[in-house]
Amino acid sequence: MPASPELQHTLGKTSGFSGTALHTGEKVTLKLHPAPVDHGIKFRRKDLQDEPTIDAKIENLKTVERATTIGEGPVRVHTVEHVLAALWAMGVDNAIVEMDANEPPIGDGSAQPYVDLIRKVGVTAQEEPRKFFDVRETIHVGSKTGALLVLLPDDKFRISCTQTGPNNQFTQFLSLELTPAIFEREIAPARTFVYYEDVKPLMDKNLIKGGSLENAIVVRGEAVLSKEPLRFADEFVRHKILDIIGDLALVGRRVRGHVVAIKPGHAANADLARAVAREQKRRSAVAVTRAIPSGDGGLDIDEVMQILPHRFPFLMVDRIISFETETKCVGVKTVTINEPFFQGHFPGHPVMPGVMQVEAMAQVASILLFKLAKSTSRIGYFMSADGVKFRKPVLPGDTIFIHAELTKSRGERLAKAKCYCVVNDTVVSEGELMFTFLDK
Repeated sequence: MPASPELQHTLGKTSGFSGTALHTGEKVTLKLHPAPVDHGIKFRRKDLQDEPTIDAKIENLKTVERATTIGEGPVRVHTVEHVLAALWAMGVDNAIVEMDANEPPIGDGSAQPYVDLIRKVGVTAQEEPRKFFDVRETIHVGSKTGALLVLLPDDKFRISCTQTGPNNQFTQFLSLELTPAIFEREIAPARTFVYYEDVKPLMDKNLIKGGSLENAIVVRGEAVLSKEPLRFADEFVRHKILDIIGDLALVGRRVRGHVVAIKPGHAANADLARAVAREQKRRSAVAVTRAIPSGDGGLDIDEVMQILPHRFPFLMVDRIISFETETKCVGVKTVTINEPFFQGHFPGHPVMPGVMQVEAMAQVASILLFKLAKSTSRIGYFMSADGVKFRKPVLPGDTIFIHAELTKSRGERLAKAKCYCVVNDTVVSEGELMFTFLDK
């Protein structure tokens, strides 16, 4: 029997504490409240009129200047990474983070105060399954500062991180699987740190007003300045892993994959979160189970043939199943062993030629453009293709869903469409196609 899906969780009840914000230096009281299923993590500014909330989503990321700031409209919440890391790593999917200022309390510079709050009230299972992002193909981001993050397929959430300071001092490496117990024991206590030469520039930018040796480690040359000894010999890399967890929480789904990070920072972490969110959005667009309808929502084969001049064996669209917006449509092509190209294209291992997939994309895009023009008095000519990629083979028995979206148009003569072919919820090919139109 299939395993039961992992369920969403929220907090057992409300809990909170007060302290000083790191960058603003303000006194702030923070409370963690339970929230219903599919709510996600939201920050509530109780100090503002109407108590506005901000979704902890990568779309709302505003700045990554030594911390992660999110916002909607004029409302901002700064330095959200520690509380997000604690909630996410301790298994909380839905919560309201309520504050009476624009930044959470820094505590001792780690995520431990937030873990203590969560432990105090516990977490409660809810009735809906969790949302995951399963890594299928490698995703990587890099920066001019030397940061490199690679996300690899894995059935667990793992992080392998290398941290190094100026002139490669304090180079540290750690690799582990993230579970609530491991996070609480190995990552949550790791405190934030700063290099001495960065302190003045941060103060000049009106940052770290609430910073002290009680809530941060200062590295000066080979010396480590702190109110207490290092909690781990490799405390710096552990805190970098903490930041990665908090920043990736902005994806809004639990990642099942292996993050390999070299010299990470908030900017690079955010770039990886954006890349994951883009891939999830692409998957969501193609993962809807599609029935092939009849009647009004698309075009049957007779209507397709009234628009396209192609005929067997070059007609590559069986029907249009939907016009999703004025600039998008989806066609379908059922691939059978009787296709004439299989007789000569790898007959011992029949594979649909990539050029025929491009032709199918072009035909669906042409139908979209003719539908928009509401005229069949002109004929579209396929001019060029950019960014064409063939990702998976298409075999006899496959059904291809062909997506086309108009991206640019110039008058009534030129148009560009982004297209991709999908088989079993996986993109098998894609490209951006240019057309020109001439009178018949």
